[in-house]
This record gives sequence, structure tokens and C-alpha cells, in this order.
Amino acid sequence: MAERIFPGLDPAGYKRHPLHSAERDWPETNCYLDVWIEVLPSLGLPPEACLAYSVTQDFEGDQFTFFKVPLEDLEALYGLRVTELAIYDRVENHVAAQIERGRLSLVEVDSFYLPDTQGVGYHNAHGKTTVAVNRLDIEGRSMDYFHGLGLHHLEGEDFDGVFQRGDKAQPLPFLPYTEFVKFPDKAPAQDVIVERALALLASHLSKRPARNPIAAFSVVFPKQVAEISERPFEFFHLYAFNTLRQLGANFELFSAHLDWLGRNGVTGLEDAAGKARLISSTCKTVQFQLARAVMRKSFDKLVPALAPAVSAWDDLMADLDAHMVAQGLRAA
Repeated sequence: MAERIFPGLDPAGYKRHPLHSAERDWPETNCYLDVWIEVLPSLGLPPEACLAYSVTQDFEGDQFTFFKVPLEDLEALYGLRVTELAIYDRVENHVAAQIERGRLSLVEVDSFYLPDTQGVGYHNAHGKTTVAVNRLDIEGRSMDYFHGLGLHHLEGEDFDGVFQRGDKAQPLPFLPYTEFVKFPDKAPAQDVIVERALALLASHLSKRPARNPIAAFSVVFPKQVAEISERPFEFFHLYAFNTLRQLGANFELFSAHLDWLGRNGVTGLEDAAGKARLISSTCKTVQFQLARAVMRKSFDKLVPALAPAVSAWDDLMADLDAHMVAQGLRAA
């Protein structure tokens, strides 16, 4: 028997959230956050509200922080409690048990078996990714799952591959990391979520990097790219994903957070949102230039091209600080 968390959702007619619109600079962000961008609206909750943490992103020396919504933010904003699920039996049995109790499971799986990665990883390359299981039919070997840009369906050999069953079974060095979500009895009202989101923004702003992370990146950027140019071109995609894409997507989402606050009565954030979008668009432009630089082995134009994002980060933080003082959320 198939069990569902959201009975009204069907992959065939599913419409993705606007944060995954093809018109955005970065329609996909990363596997974990993309899941939440689709799951939260399915619960009737605004995903834009949970993006304040974006302001804490730092340059970690070889990459930008891989951004994930903090679990404590999900609980503070929406009352969602996300906890690790201990795996001691077959993964699909645990997921089925949680679905029966009305709890959503997030599972690390091999993207090789996910049809929505057609043209990238599907039956082509193995990779770790996170899905949230909406519907599970163990006997029928089928599953509906949130991943990437929406809600998708898989069955048959792909089901066996995801859960290491039948002909796809193989010894695993470790069990997949799995979380489950406990929903509150009643979702908080929109005005309560707005109030909590603004408080979280003030809290995360106080934890931002002590120095401009984009400026720190620009110092080592040419040297890193020069080294990349000596490696197989496939490595370029890994580097770009963990630097320019993580930075750009992070701040495009942060601009959406500020826009959402503005639509919900928090005035004075329009300029800040524009500066966050400038970081995003600059990263997208520089990523195109990066590909050409790697092929031509010419790197002198990269740092000047990144300069608008460096300045935008400083201006964005100044705007946010001033706003928090005006709101009484920070001392002058």
C-alpha cells in the first residue's frame, strides 16, 4: 500500500515554487535547500522566511560556505522539529514507518537512480544527494520524492537502486544519513512568522564574517583558477559550484528573503535587496568569464569582474546595520 505525506500532490501536475523559477540567476541552489524550498510551501509555509542565515556565508579558503537552513531556524520559525533518524533496518522500512505517522523523511541517496537528474547524473554518474519522500510503495517499487526543482516519481530498477535492493544490493560502507520532520499541531500565523524572521535576521547579522568574504576570495581567485586550468575541464564545474555558484545562489536567496519581508510590512530593505541581487548577478557573469579564462589560460580580468560584488557586500552590510538600528533591534 502506498503512503503519502501530502495526499494532494502528484508529480504529474506539480508546480515548482517561484524560488525555483527558470528566470532566476540560479534556479537550483543545493540539494538540501532545494528540498526545503518545495517542502515548506507544501505545508502552507513561506520558504523565503527561513533564508536570513544567508548573511553568515563566509569564504572558507577553498570554497564558500555550503549554505543550509539551520534546523533551529526551522523550529523557531515554523515549529518544525528535524531530528536524525537512526537506521538499523532497511531504510525504506524506516521511511514507511515515519510516513505512517505523518512524518516526512529526508534521505541521502545516489543521484544515479534519480530520473529528475536526466542529462546530468541519471544512469551516468554516482553522487550523494538528499531527497524528501512524499509517497512510498515498497511492494509496488515506486516512490514520489522532492528533489531539485520539484516533486518527481521513480519506480522499478531505480527504486531498487535508491534503496539497494534486489539486483542493486551491495555492501555499504555506512548507512545513509536520514532525518525526519515532526510537524506542529498548528502552523504559526503569517505575522508571527514575519516577527520571528526579523529577529532571526538580526541574530544572524551579528554572526556575519568579520571581514568581507568576497574580498578574501578575490585575493586567491586568480591563483586557484590558474591551478584549475591545469586539471581536466570536468574539475572546473566542481570548483565553480563550490565558489561562484554557492556565493551567487546564496545572495540571490537572501534578496528573496528581504523582498519577502518588504511584502509583509517591513519597510526600508529595498536597497539592501538590490545589493544582494547585484552579488548574485555578478557571480553569474564571472562564472561565464571563468570558463573562458580556464580555456584561454588568461586570468587577469577575473578580479576586476568580481569587484562589483565586493563593494556590494560592504554596502549591503552597512544598509542592514542601519536598518537594525532604526528598528531598535541593535544599538547605534
